[in-house]
Amino acid sequence: MSDKLESGIARDQAYALLIEYNKDPYHIKHGEQLEALMRYYAERYDPANVDFWGQVGLLHDLDWEKWPDAQLHTMKTAEILADAGADPALAKSIQTHNSDMNDQLPKPELQMEKVLFAIDELSGLINACVILRPSHSVADMSVKSLKKKFKTKSFAAGCDRGVIRKGAELMGMDLDELFADILEAEKTLVGSYSCFA
Repeated sequence: MSDKLESGIARDQAYALLIEYNKDPYHIKHGEQLEALMRYYAERYDPANVDFWGQVGLLHDLDWEKWPDAQLHTMKTAEILADAGADPALAKSIQTHNSDMNDQLPKPELQMEKVLFAIDELSGLINACVILRPSHSVADMSVKSLKKKFKTKSFAAGCDRGVIRKGAELMGMDLDELFADILEAEKTLVGSYSCFA
C-alpha cells in the first residue's frame, strides 16, 4: 500500500495556475490530456494517489509557454508551485520529466515519474497523428500506424524519438508494448474527457 501523497493545493487551484500561465489552447489541452492519462495509470499502479498523479500531469508543462527554454523548463514551475503553497514533492515529480535536458534535475525514480516521462512526448506524437487521420480520432488508430509515423523522422519532427525510447525503457517495455499501452489508455478515455478526440 502506497503512502498517501498530498500536493498541498486543490485541483481547482492547480487548474487556475495552468490557465494563468498558459493561453495557447493546445498547451491547456495537453495539460488536461496528461492529467487524464496520469489518473488512468495511477488507477493501475498507485490507486491511493490518483489525484496527486493527476496534478503532476496537469502541471507538467506549467512554465513552458512563458519560459520555453529546455534548460529552465520545470525550474520556474517549482518556484510557482512553492509560491502557491504546494508540497515540494509535486514540483520534484514534475521536474523529473525534463531531467534528460538538465542534469541538475532529479531523475525519474517513482513509477509515477517513469510514466510521466514515457507518455509526455509520445502523447504529442499521437496528437500529431490524430490531426491527419480522416476520423480525427485516436479511437481507430493502430499500433502499426503509430509505429510508421514514429519511424518517419520528418513527421512531427519536434517529438524526440530518443525520449520516447527512453520512456519505454523506464517502463520496462519495448516500443510496441508502450505504443499499445498508451493507445489503449487514450481509447479508454475517449468520451470521458474533452481533450481526447
